Amino acid sequence: MSIFQLSEMKSVFTPLIVLATLVLLFVLERLFPLRKSTRALVGRLLVNFSISALAFLVAALLVRPTAQATLHWTNEKTFGVVHLVPLPAPFEFAFGFLLMDLAFYYWHIANHRVPFLWRFHNVHHIDPDLDVSTGFRFHFGEVAMSTAFRIVQVSLIGLSGWAFAVYEVVFQANTLFHHSNLRLPIRFERWLNKVLVTPRMHGIHHSQVQRENNSNFGVVFPWWDRFHRTLGLNIAQAEIAIGIAGYSQPDDNQLRNALLMPFRKQRDYWRQADGTIVKRTDSPSRQPPSYLAE
Repeated sequence: MSIFQLSEMKSVFTPLIVLATLVLLFVLERLFPLRKSTRALVGRLLVNFSISALAFLVAALLVRPTAQATLHWTNEKTFGVVHLVPLPAPFEFAFGFLLMDLAFYYWHIANHRVPFLWRFHNVHHIDPDLDVSTGFRFHFGEVAMSTAFRIVQVSLIGLSGWAFAVYEVVFQANTLFHHSNLRLPIRFERWLNKVLVTPRMHGIHHSQVQRENNSNFGVVFPWWDRFHRTLGLNIAQAEIAIGIAGYSQPDDNQLRNALLMPFRKQRDYWRQADGTIVKRTDSPSRQPPSYLAE
């Protein structure tokens, strides 16, 4: 099967799978909420879906064609890390899949630690509540800049068209899943979190506490955070304030202000309007950072 046939299959099935995942999680998180909402749902949905629509437009016009062209070139030239050592097809698939996710882990860290990138990524984080609608809420500027990352990612890895297509589906579905406000049974989620980034794990990443915000960067697999020591799971969800302290006023999350925010003078991200820095007054759970708190 050619790369273009795979692309056509992906263009048909991926949106259907992602849409079904979004709808299912939206219903489930209403029935079994993990955290209490702080803002009206309808207003947040309008903002989040508007920002997401612009992101999808840029992705369709710029990111996806570029990634597909790069993928076509690497497959023609057999260029990339996965081609350095001949491997059986299943191992090549798994290796490429893992490298894709590791690359996204590094890209996510870059978006937090490079000030210019953070200006745009912060639009994702200022959402005052965290649910499945936050999953695709990324500023169109961040999405546009990710084009360069995708060229480097796909060309250096050199994975097959099939591995690329499968990873894209899993990547988007799990992005929605770990942003969702779905309360899973804690024992089940502790088990699931051994292999996937889950809602409680990613909820800590959206904390207003700077140290917690700078943890749990994984997208599909949680192993990268464990390996790089950026894991922090021992914060109970009831103790987390979602958002960014410096942009926590109601007007900050209006559509116009959110879209213009990266181009304006930046505030102190971790200091509230009254000058208070958000800190954790209570110590985290006595359990180690690798133990998922309820």
